[in-house]
Amino acid sequence: MSADEFRYVAREVKLFTDYIYLHVLGEPLLHPHFREILQIASGENLKVNISTNGSLLAKHADYLLKNPVRQLNVSLHDAEENVPKEKWGEFILSMLEIAKSLSAKSYINFRLWNQTNEASNEFNQLCFRLIQDFFHLPDHFQLISEKERNITLSPKIYLQLAPRFEWTDTIESEKKICYGLRDQIAILSDGNVVPCCIDADAHLLLGNIFSDKFSEILLSARAQRIRKGFEQHRAVEDWCRKCGFRV
Repeated sequence: MSADEFRYVAREVKLFTDYIYLHVLGEPLLHPHFREILQIASGENLKVNISTNGSLLAKHADYLLKNPVRQLNVSLHDAEENVPKEKWGEFILSMLEIAKSLSAKSYINFRLWNQTNEASNEFNQLCFRLIQDFFHLPDHFQLISEKERNITLSPKIYLQLAPRFEWTDTIESEKKICYGLRDQIAILSDGNVVPCCIDADAHLLLGNIFSDKFSEILLSARAQRIRKGFEQHRAVEDWCRKCGFRV
């Protein structure tokens, strides 16, 4: 999405929300006009939340300190697969240092969304140990991490634990609650609008913000059917029934 396209999107959505999240299974810090996009969002009075794997945080840290976003979500679990094992410790410590600096003006949320994956135990234990030492947490921090899903590490710095997301192989019961079209909606880089941030391939296409008015997309028959279904605790789309996010 170009900067001009983003400006158009920002002006369309600001009538419905104060918050935007820069992600949808992409890495926002890779965008060639990332800093201009932040400036546009600020000019439209939108509070920005960023989800990142952290690999480019050092490059943008000084800019983010001078131009703070509302919240920065760092997916630490990504490093397990994409950072060499011998560099895990170095990478995690660098994320903690950057977070400590940026937390002066932004909320920082570290994510370990791999709690149902036994193969991640070694990586997670390293994270817990380094986090405990860095923030001088009590000895029972390990016990806390086994019981809690959201842990405060320091003022404005948090650790969020969650199961690993997976799609199911068979259609589940249609009984389901979802934030899609209730609290969130996603706009992909080509302007396609979908109910949630997991639908990066537009399985549930509702319209395109560059050809349709955003207000009309929200009122479309499919969007209304999905939203009202979830209000009744029902997933009306087969694709939603296979989504494991609710677990």
